[in-house]
Amino acid sequence: MRPELDELVLGGAPEAWEALGFTLVGGVAPIGGVRIRLNGSGGGISGWSLRGLARGADLDGLPSSVSEAPPPEPVTHAVGAVAVDHVVALTPDFDRTAGKLGAAGFDYRSTRDAGSGFRQAFFVLGPCLLELGGPAEGRRPWLWGLTLVVEDIDAAAARLGDLLGRVKDAVQPGRRIATVRREASLGVPVALITPR
Repeated sequence: MRPELDELVLGGAPEAWEALGFTLVGGVAPIGGVRIRLNGSGGGISGWSLRGLARGADLDGLPSSVSEAPPPEPVTHAVGAVAVDHVVALTPDFDRTAGKLGAAGFDYRSTRDAGSGFRQAFFVLGPCLLELGGPAEGRRPWLWGLTLVVEDIDAAAARLGDLLGRVKDAVQPGRRIATVRREASLGVPVALITPR
């Protein structure tokens, strides 16, 4: 079994997520088989847990733990979130981190040249993708942000109002995307995207 994402631990405040229309169960927003755990520590993604990850696997410093929990029961979110599309990690040493993820069994799919020497590698993590970007300034790799699939991005935009940026065409053909603004106080960069 290849590693699959079980949980992301975010420093955002639970009440900020609830105000945007996310349903929380015990401080967790279950979205498309992934737990988004909100610990209110102030911001950022402090770690993740993965099913199928070998204990002691070297993920180049990404704060990780092994999970044996089954996927969470689905819930309905008023904002229309139905899945985690992808998680973004950044690294100062793209080749080293990509190599270590591959050696740990991550399901590598492709690498994209994003320009100016910046590259993106994509790995399937069960219900979603990992997008690894780099080189980025920093001393070690870190989990940076996430993109969530919503059933109806126009309805989500109407609900969020000024807390959501302009809906525009995504890099992926036929999809549309918008970024949740910092004023929403989610504690981590979040974008909303239409289904595949």
